[in-house]
Amino acid sequence: MTQSPLTIATLVGSRICHDLISPVGAIHNGIELISIAGPIDSPELTLIADSVTNAASRIKFFRVAFGNTVGEQMVGAPEAAKTAADAFAGGRSAVNWQANGDLPRAEVQAAYLAVLCIESALHRGGTITVTGDDHGIRVTGEGGRVACEPELWQPLATGEVPEGLRPAHVQFALLVMAVAELGRTLSTATRETDVSISF
Repeated sequence: MTQSPLTIATLVGSRICHDLISPVGAIHNGIELISIAGPIDSPELTLIADSVTNAASRIKFFRVAFGNTVGEQMVGAPEAAKTAADAFAGGRSAVNWQANGDLPRAEVQAAYLAVLCIESALHRGGTITVTGDDHGIRVTGEGGRVACEPELWQPLATGEVPEGLRPAHVQFALLVMAVAELGRTLSTATRETDVSISF
């Protein structure tokens, strides 16, 4: 049986995230062992502890966004919200997950990919809000300056995979394929201070 391009891409994503989380987890455990002997009050150890926490949070988010979805796996709203919020904690943008109820993992994946697309347009950061339910999702980004690159957003608006993608923008291609797999229609709206993706 021939695997779809989306399946191959997400299998690669799952493999990379799986291999990365083990060493990051080992470093985190090491920091916890050090903290047992006394509080972590040196700048060096604090930096390492914060970096490991941030790395683990991003990997967990990427595991859903870029990883393989199997069957009818469901993701609870609290877990989806925490994973997204933790991944962007301390960054220029914040994610506010307001989607209702548990959602299929494939739908959460598409929402996370939309979050990454919108993050790329918020050059000065902002707030990214996810609303909706298992009948439809809307992801909106608001910030002081929205800059949507036409070569990425014009194809997205028509459900086409953008050409000549750079690694930083692979989420645009995967979003198109993920939404198609859901049997949904992708739509976008871009303005000066906000941008949204719906499916």
